[in-house]
Amino acid sequence: MKKLFMMLAVASLSLTAMAQEDEDINIAPAEKHRVATNGFWQNWFLGANVTWNAFYGVGERSLVAPFHKFPGGSYYTGLGASLSLGKWLTPVYGLRTKINAWQIGKEEEGFGGDKYWTANEQLMVNVTSLFRGYDEQRFWNLIPYAGAGIHRNMSQRHYSTVLSLGVLNTFRLSPRFSANVELAWNSAEGSNSGIGVKSRNQHFALELGITWHIGKNNWKHATDQEAVSALTEGELDALNAQLADALAENERLQQEMEKQLPRPTASVTTVAPAVRTVENIVSAPVSIFFAVGKADVIASRDILSVKALAELAIEKNAHVLVTGYADTSGSAETNMKLSERRAQAVADELVRLGVNRDRIEVVAVGGVDTLKPAEWNRRATVELK
Repeated sequence: MKKLFMMLAVASLSLTAMAQEDEDINIAPAEKHRVATNGFWQNWFLGANVTWNAFYGVGERSLVAPFHKFPGGSYYTGLGASLSLGKWLTPVYGLRTKINAWQIGKEEEGFGGDKYWTANEQLMVNVTSLFRGYDEQRFWNLIPYAGAGIHRNMSQRHYSTVLSLGVLNTFRLSPRFSANVELAWNSAEGSNSGIGVKSRNQHFALELGITWHIGKNNWKHATDQEAVSALTEGELDALNAQLADALAENERLQQEMEKQLPRPTASVTTVAPAVRTVENIVSAPVSIFFAVGKADVIASRDILSVKALAELAIEKNAHVLVTGYADTSGSAETNMKLSERRAQAVADELVRLGVNRDRIEVVAVGGVDTLKPAEWNRRATVELK
Protein backbone atom coordinates (compact mmCIF):
# COMPACT_ATOMS: atom_id res chain seq x y z
CA MET A 1 0.00 0.00 0.00
CA LYS A 2 2.95 2.36 0.65
CA LYS A 3 3.93 1.93 -2.97
CA LEU A 4 0.42 2.85 -4.06
CA PHE A 5 0.33 6.01 -1.95
CA MET A 6 3.80 7.01 -3.20
CA MET A 7 2.55 6.63 -6.77
CA LEU A 8 -0.50 8.77 -5.99
CA ALA A 9 1.71 11.44 -4.41
CA VAL A 10 3.85 11.57 -7.57
CA ALA A 11 0.73 11.88 -9.74
CA SER A 12 -0.59 14.66 -7.53
CA LEU A 13 2.68 16.58 -7.77
CA SER A 14 2.62 16.18 -11.55
CA LEU A 15 -0.89 17.62 -11.75
CA THR A 16 0.12 20.50 -9.49
CA ALA A 17 3.09 21.26 -11.75
CA MET A 18 0.81 21.24 -14.79
CA ALA A 19 -1.56 23.68 -13.08
CA GLN A 20 1.33 25.95 -12.14
CA GLU A 21 2.49 26.00 -15.76
CA ASP A 22 -1.02 27.10 -16.77
CA GLU A 23 -0.84 29.95 -14.24
CA ASP A 24 2.45 31.12 -15.75
CA ILE A 25 1.11 31.35 -19.32
CA ASN A 26 0.84 34.99 -20.37
CA ILE A 27 -0.27 34.68 -24.00
CA ALA A 28 -3.89 33.69 -24.62
CA PRO A 29 -4.69 31.30 -27.45
CA ALA A 30 -6.24 34.21 -29.38
CA GLU A 31 -5.89 35.53 -32.90
CA LYS A 32 -4.87 39.17 -33.25
CA HIS A 33 -7.74 39.94 -35.63
CA ARG A 34 -10.47 38.15 -33.67
CA VAL A 35 -12.40 40.03 -31.03
CA ALA A 36 -15.58 39.42 -29.10
CA THR A 37 -18.59 41.19 -30.60
CA ASN A 38 -19.79 44.17 -28.60
CA GLY A 39 -23.36 45.36 -28.19
CA PHE A 40 -25.13 48.08 -30.16
CA TRP A 41 -24.52 50.80 -27.55
CA GLN A 42 -20.78 50.16 -27.33
CA ASN A 43 -17.84 51.69 -29.26
CA TRP A 44 -19.58 54.95 -30.22
CA PHE A 45 -17.62 58.18 -30.66
CA LEU A 46 -18.28 61.91 -31.08
CA GLY A 47 -15.81 64.16 -32.92
CA ALA A 48 -15.50 67.95 -33.15
CA ASN A 49 -12.99 69.73 -35.42
CA VAL A 50 -11.97 73.24 -36.45
CA THR A 51 -11.42 73.33 -40.23
CA TRP A 52 -9.45 75.35 -42.76
CA ASN A 53 -11.25 75.12 -46.11
CA ALA A 54 -10.19 75.60 -49.72
CA PHE A 55 -12.97 75.80 -52.31
CA TYR A 56 -12.77 75.98 -56.09
CA GLY A 57 -14.71 74.84 -59.14
CA VAL A 58 -13.71 72.84 -62.17
CA GLY A 59 -15.57 74.52 -65.02
CA GLU A 60 -15.48 77.19 -67.69
CA ARG A 61 -14.43 80.07 -65.44
CA SER A 62 -12.12 78.08 -63.15
CA LEU A 63 -9.71 77.10 -65.91
CA VAL A 64 -8.47 80.68 -66.15
CA ALA A 65 -6.64 80.64 -62.82
CA PRO A 66 -7.89 77.82 -60.60
CA PHE A 67 -5.41 78.48 -57.78
CA HIS A 68 -5.59 82.28 -57.61
CA LYS A 69 -7.94 84.36 -55.55
CA PHE A 70 -9.41 87.32 -57.43
CA PRO A 71 -12.86 88.93 -57.89
CA GLY A 72 -14.93 86.72 -60.14
CA GLY A 73 -12.35 83.94 -59.86
CA SER A 74 -12.80 80.42 -58.59
CA TYR A 75 -10.52 79.79 -55.60
CA TYR A 76 -11.44 80.83 -52.06
CA THR A 77 -10.50 79.91 -48.52
CA GLY A 78 -12.24 80.19 -45.19
CA LEU A 79 -12.65 78.73 -41.72
CA GLY A 80 -15.36 76.41 -40.49
CA ALA A 81 -16.18 73.51 -38.19
CA SER A 82 -17.24 69.88 -38.39
CA LEU A 83 -19.10 67.46 -36.14
CA SER A 84 -19.25 63.68 -36.47
CA LEU A 85 -21.04 60.83 -34.73
CA GLY A 86 -20.08 57.24 -35.42
CA LYS A 87 -19.67 53.69 -34.22
CA TRP A 88 -16.92 51.12 -34.69
CA LEU A 89 -18.53 47.85 -35.76
CA THR A 90 -15.19 46.06 -35.36
CA PRO A 91 -11.69 47.36 -34.55
CA VAL A 92 -11.20 47.71 -38.34
CA TYR A 93 -14.54 48.87 -39.78
CA GLY A 94 -16.75 51.74 -38.64
CA LEU A 95 -19.50 54.10 -39.82
CA ARG A 96 -19.96 57.79 -39.08
CA THR A 97 -22.20 60.69 -40.01
CA LYS A 98 -20.25 63.91 -40.52
CA ILE A 99 -21.45 67.51 -40.98
CA ASN A 100 -19.14 70.28 -42.23
CA ALA A 101 -20.06 73.99 -42.26
CA TRP A 102 -17.91 76.83 -43.56
CA GLN A 103 -17.89 80.29 -45.18
CA ILE A 104 -15.79 81.11 -48.22
CA GLY A 105 -14.31 84.52 -48.98
CA LYS A 106 -15.43 87.96 -47.77
CA GLU A 107 -18.37 89.96 -49.01
CA GLU A 108 -16.36 93.23 -49.14
CA GLU A 109 -14.18 91.72 -51.87
CA GLY A 110 -17.09 92.02 -54.27
CA PHE A 111 -17.43 88.29 -54.57
CA GLY A 112 -17.59 85.60 -51.89
CA GLY A 113 -19.07 85.34 -48.45
CA ASP A 114 -21.09 82.25 -49.44
CA LYS A 115 -21.96 79.80 -46.70
CA TYR A 116 -21.94 76.03 -47.22
CA TRP A 117 -22.54 72.80 -45.40
CA THR A 118 -22.26 69.12 -46.27
CA ALA A 119 -23.67 66.02 -44.59
CA ASN A 120 -21.93 62.72 -45.38
CA GLU A 121 -22.36 59.11 -44.39
CA GLN A 122 -18.89 57.51 -44.41
CA LEU A 123 -17.31 54.08 -44.18
CA MET A 124 -14.08 54.11 -42.15
CA VAL A 125 -11.26 51.53 -42.30
CA ASN A 126 -8.62 51.46 -39.58
CA VAL A 127 -5.72 50.15 -41.65
CA THR A 128 -3.44 50.09 -38.60
CA SER A 129 -5.68 47.53 -36.87
CA LEU A 130 -6.22 45.74 -40.17
CA PHE A 131 -2.53 44.97 -40.64
CA ARG A 132 -1.24 44.98 -37.05
CA GLY A 133 -4.21 43.69 -35.07
CA TYR A 134 -6.23 45.38 -32.36
CA ASP A 135 -4.33 47.16 -29.58
CA GLU A 136 -6.27 49.47 -27.27
CA GLN A 137 -2.99 51.09 -26.09
CA ARG A 138 -1.86 52.04 -29.60
CA PHE A 139 -0.99 55.75 -29.81
CA TRP A 140 -1.54 56.38 -33.54
CA ASN A 141 -4.16 55.01 -35.94
CA LEU A 142 -4.41 55.70 -39.67
CA ILE A 143 -8.04 55.66 -40.87
CA PRO A 144 -8.96 56.37 -44.52
CA TYR A 145 -12.65 56.75 -45.33
CA ALA A 146 -15.10 57.24 -48.21
CA GLY A 147 -18.70 58.32 -48.33
CA ALA A 148 -21.52 60.24 -49.98
CA GLY A 149 -24.17 62.74 -48.96
CA ILE A 150 -25.66 66.19 -49.54
CA HIS A 151 -23.99 69.51 -50.34
CA ARG A 152 -25.79 72.81 -49.62
CA ASN A 153 -24.91 76.33 -50.81
CA MET A 154 -26.95 78.33 -48.31
CA SER A 155 -26.31 81.68 -49.97
CA GLN A 156 -27.45 80.46 -53.39
CA ARG A 157 -30.08 78.06 -51.96
CA HIS A 158 -28.71 75.21 -53.99
CA TYR A 159 -28.60 71.49 -53.10
CA SER A 160 -26.51 68.82 -54.77
CA THR A 161 -25.10 65.38 -54.10
CA VAL A 162 -21.56 65.07 -52.84
CA LEU A 163 -18.84 62.43 -52.74
CA SER A 164 -16.24 62.44 -49.97
CA LEU A 165 -12.81 60.92 -49.38
CA GLY A 166 -10.34 61.53 -46.63
CA VAL A 167 -7.73 60.34 -44.18
CA LEU A 168 -8.20 60.58 -40.42
CA ASN A 169 -5.23 60.31 -38.04
CA THR A 170 -6.06 59.75 -34.37
CA PHE A 171 -3.63 60.11 -31.48
CA ARG A 172 -4.55 58.51 -28.16
CA LEU A 173 -4.64 60.99 -25.27
CA SER A 174 -6.51 58.83 -22.74
CA PRO A 175 -8.96 55.91 -22.77
CA ARG A 176 -11.75 58.44 -23.45
CA PHE A 177 -10.19 61.06 -25.73
CA SER A 178 -8.12 61.17 -28.92
CA ALA A 179 -6.70 64.09 -30.91
CA ASN A 180 -7.62 64.30 -34.61
CA VAL A 181 -5.70 65.46 -37.67
CA GLU A 182 -7.84 64.99 -40.77
CA LEU A 183 -7.56 65.80 -44.47
CA ALA A 184 -10.95 65.75 -46.22
CA TRP A 185 -12.10 66.16 -49.83
CA ASN A 186 -15.64 66.71 -51.13
CA SER A 187 -16.79 66.94 -54.72
CA ALA A 188 -20.27 68.27 -55.57
CA GLU A 189 -22.21 69.25 -58.70
CA GLY A 190 -23.56 72.76 -58.61
CA SER A 191 -23.30 76.42 -59.47
CA ASN A 192 -19.73 77.69 -59.27
CA SER A 193 -20.11 79.88 -56.19
CA GLY A 194 -23.25 81.41 -57.64
CA ILE A 195 -21.72 82.95 -60.78
CA GLY A 196 -24.13 81.09 -63.00
CA VAL A 197 -21.67 78.65 -64.52
CA LYS A 198 -22.32 74.98 -63.87
CA SER A 199 -19.26 73.17 -62.55
CA ARG A 200 -18.08 70.52 -60.15
CA ASN A 201 -17.17 72.23 -56.92
CA GLN A 202 -14.14 70.90 -55.07
CA HIS A 203 -13.78 71.34 -51.34
CA PHE A 204 -10.62 70.51 -49.39
CA ALA A 205 -10.43 70.78 -45.61
CA LEU A 206 -7.61 70.44 -43.12
CA GLU A 207 -9.18 69.62 -39.75
CA LEU A 208 -7.86 69.63 -36.20
CA GLY A 209 -9.94 68.52 -33.23
CA ILE A 210 -10.77 65.90 -30.63
CA THR A 211 -12.81 62.70 -30.38
CA TRP A 212 -14.72 61.57 -27.32
CA HIS A 213 -15.17 57.79 -27.03
CA ILE A 214 -18.60 57.19 -25.51
CA GLY A 215 -19.34 54.37 -23.06
CA LYS A 216 -17.46 51.10 -23.41
CA ASN A 217 -14.87 51.72 -26.10
CA ASN A 218 -12.52 48.75 -26.09
CA TRP A 219 -12.66 45.21 -27.44
CA LYS A 220 -11.89 41.86 -25.90
CA HIS A 221 -9.65 39.49 -27.82
CA ALA A 222 -11.72 36.43 -28.68
CA THR A 223 -10.22 33.23 -27.37
CA ASP A 224 -9.26 30.77 -30.07
CA GLN A 225 -11.75 28.12 -29.00
CA GLU A 226 -10.07 25.50 -31.16
CA ALA A 227 -6.84 26.00 -29.20
CA VAL A 228 -8.67 25.91 -25.88
CA SER A 229 -10.46 22.73 -26.91
CA ALA A 230 -7.15 21.18 -27.99
CA LEU A 231 -5.64 22.03 -24.62
CA THR A 232 -8.65 20.53 -22.89
CA GLU A 233 -8.39 17.31 -24.89
CA GLY A 234 -4.67 17.10 -24.14
CA GLU A 235 -5.32 17.48 -20.42
CA LEU A 236 -8.05 14.84 -20.67
CA ASP A 237 -5.72 12.40 -22.43
CA ALA A 238 -3.07 12.92 -19.77
CA LEU A 239 -5.58 12.44 -16.96
CA ASN A 240 -7.04 9.32 -18.57
CA ALA A 241 -3.56 7.86 -18.99
CA GLN A 242 -2.75 8.50 -15.33
CA LEU A 243 -6.11 7.09 -14.31
CA ALA A 244 -5.57 3.92 -16.35
CA ASP A 245 -2.05 3.39 -14.96
CA ALA A 246 -3.22 3.98 -11.40
CA LEU A 247 -6.19 1.60 -11.76
CA ALA A 248 -3.94 -1.09 -13.24
CA GLU A 249 -1.43 -0.69 -10.41
CA ASN A 250 -4.24 -0.72 -7.87
CA GLU A 251 -5.64 -3.90 -9.36
CA ARG A 252 -2.24 -5.59 -9.19
CA LEU A 253 -1.67 -4.58 -5.57
CA GLN A 254 -5.14 -5.71 -4.60
CA GLN A 255 -4.54 -9.11 -6.16
CA GLU A 256 -1.26 -9.47 -4.25
CA MET A 257 -2.99 -8.44 -1.03
CA GLU A 258 -5.74 -11.02 -1.56
CA LYS A 259 -3.10 -13.76 -1.95
CA GLN A 260 -1.29 -12.80 1.27
CA LEU A 261 -4.23 -11.99 3.56
CA PRO A 262 -6.77 -14.46 4.98
CA ARG A 263 -10.15 -14.60 3.30
CA PRO A 264 -12.05 -11.46 4.56
CA THR A 265 -14.90 -11.92 7.01
CA ALA A 266 -18.05 -9.83 7.23
CA SER A 267 -16.19 -7.23 9.34
CA VAL A 268 -13.30 -6.90 6.90
CA THR A 269 -13.59 -5.38 3.44
CA THR A 270 -11.06 -4.66 0.69
CA VAL A 271 -13.45 -2.54 -1.41
CA ALA A 272 -13.06 0.71 0.54
CA PRO A 273 -9.34 1.21 -0.22
CA ALA A 274 -9.94 0.69 -3.93
CA VAL A 275 -12.84 3.15 -4.02
CA ARG A 276 -10.88 5.70 -2.00
CA THR A 277 -7.97 5.36 -4.43
CA VAL A 278 -10.21 6.14 -7.40
CA GLU A 279 -11.56 9.23 -5.63
CA ASN A 280 -8.06 10.56 -5.03
CA ILE A 281 -7.01 9.99 -8.62
CA VAL A 282 -9.92 11.83 -10.23
CA SER A 283 -10.01 14.69 -7.72
CA ALA A 284 -8.20 16.97 -10.17
CA PRO A 285 -10.96 19.05 -11.83
CA VAL A 286 -11.69 18.75 -15.54
CA SER A 287 -12.56 22.08 -17.18
CA ILE A 288 -15.19 23.00 -19.76
CA PHE A 289 -14.58 26.43 -21.36
CA PHE A 290 -17.20 28.93 -22.51
CA ALA A 291 -17.30 31.91 -24.85
CA VAL A 292 -17.59 35.39 -23.35
CA GLY A 293 -21.04 36.04 -21.89
CA LYS A 294 -22.26 32.55 -22.86
CA ALA A 295 -23.44 29.59 -20.82
CA ASP A 296 -23.68 26.94 -23.51
CA VAL A 297 -20.96 24.38 -24.20
CA ILE A 298 -18.48 25.59 -26.84
CA ALA A 299 -18.45 22.40 -28.92
CA SER A 300 -19.91 18.93 -28.65
CA ARG A 301 -16.46 17.36 -28.39
CA ASP A 302 -15.77 19.30 -25.19
CA ILE A 303 -18.30 17.19 -23.32
CA LEU A 304 -16.03 14.18 -23.91
CA SER A 305 -13.79 15.60 -21.21
CA VAL A 306 -16.41 14.74 -18.58
CA LYS A 307 -17.68 11.51 -20.13
CA ALA A 308 -15.03 9.39 -18.39
CA LEU A 309 -15.89 10.98 -15.04
CA ALA A 310 -19.61 10.46 -15.69
CA GLU A 311 -19.08 6.75 -16.40
CA LEU A 312 -16.95 6.37 -13.27
CA ALA A 313 -19.52 8.23 -11.17
CA ILE A 314 -22.24 5.89 -12.41
CA GLU A 315 -20.11 2.80 -11.78
CA LYS A 316 -19.10 3.82 -8.24
CA ASN A 317 -22.34 5.62 -7.42
CA ALA A 318 -20.18 8.64 -6.52
CA HIS A 319 -21.12 12.25 -5.98
CA VAL A 320 -20.11 14.83 -8.61
CA LEU A 321 -19.23 18.46 -7.91
CA VAL A 322 -19.78 20.96 -10.74
CA THR A 323 -18.38 24.46 -10.14
CA GLY A 324 -19.13 27.41 -12.42
CA TYR A 325 -16.89 30.46 -12.91
CA ALA A 326 -16.89 33.74 -14.86
CA ASP A 327 -14.21 36.32 -15.54
CA THR A 328 -14.29 39.72 -13.81
CA SER A 329 -15.38 41.84 -16.79
CA GLY A 330 -19.04 42.15 -15.71
CA SER A 331 -20.78 43.18 -12.53
CA ALA A 332 -20.71 40.87 -9.50
CA GLU A 333 -24.40 40.05 -9.91
CA THR A 334 -24.05 39.29 -13.63
CA ASN A 335 -20.97 37.13 -13.07
CA MET A 336 -22.69 35.13 -10.33
CA LYS A 337 -25.70 34.38 -12.54
CA LEU A 338 -23.47 33.51 -15.48
CA SER A 339 -21.30 31.13 -13.43
CA GLU A 340 -24.45 29.45 -12.10
CA ARG A 341 -25.83 28.98 -15.62
CA ARG A 342 -22.54 27.49 -16.80
CA ALA A 343 -22.42 25.01 -13.93
CA GLN A 344 -26.06 24.09 -14.50
CA ALA A 345 -25.44 23.54 -18.23
CA VAL A 346 -22.67 21.04 -17.45
CA ALA A 347 -24.82 19.37 -14.77
CA ASP A 348 -27.61 18.93 -17.32
CA GLU A 349 -25.15 17.28 -19.69
CA LEU A 350 -24.01 14.90 -16.92
CA VAL A 351 -27.64 13.93 -16.33
CA ARG A 352 -27.99 13.29 -20.05
CA LEU A 353 -24.96 10.98 -19.79
CA GLY A 354 -26.76 8.98 -17.09
CA VAL A 355 -25.58 10.52 -13.80
CA ASN A 356 -28.27 10.68 -11.10
CA ARG A 357 -29.15 14.36 -10.58
CA ASP A 358 -29.43 13.76 -6.83
CA ARG A 359 -25.71 12.99 -6.80
CA ILE A 360 -24.70 16.21 -8.58
CA GLU A 361 -23.83 19.27 -6.52
CA VAL A 362 -23.83 22.58 -8.38
CA VAL A 363 -21.75 25.51 -7.05
CA ALA A 364 -21.52 29.03 -8.53
CA VAL A 365 -18.42 31.04 -7.63
CA GLY A 366 -19.01 34.17 -9.73
CA GLY A 367 -16.26 36.26 -11.27
CA VAL A 368 -12.67 35.20 -10.55
CA ASP A 369 -9.21 36.18 -11.75
CA THR A 370 -7.29 33.07 -10.75
CA LEU A 371 -6.11 31.86 -14.17
CA LYS A 372 -3.93 33.55 -16.76
CA PRO A 373 -4.98 34.47 -19.43
CA ALA A 374 -8.26 35.83 -18.12
CA GLU A 375 -10.26 34.02 -20.84
CA TRP A 376 -9.61 30.71 -19.07
CA ASN A 377 -11.68 31.84 -16.10
CA ARG A 378 -14.83 31.47 -18.22
CA ARG A 379 -15.33 27.80 -17.38
CA ALA A 380 -17.01 25.12 -15.30
CA THR A 381 -15.09 22.33 -13.56
CA VAL A 382 -16.20 18.76 -12.85
CA GLU A 383 -14.77 16.46 -10.17
CA LEU A 384 -15.79 13.46 -8.11
CA LYS A 385 -16.25 13.89 -4.36
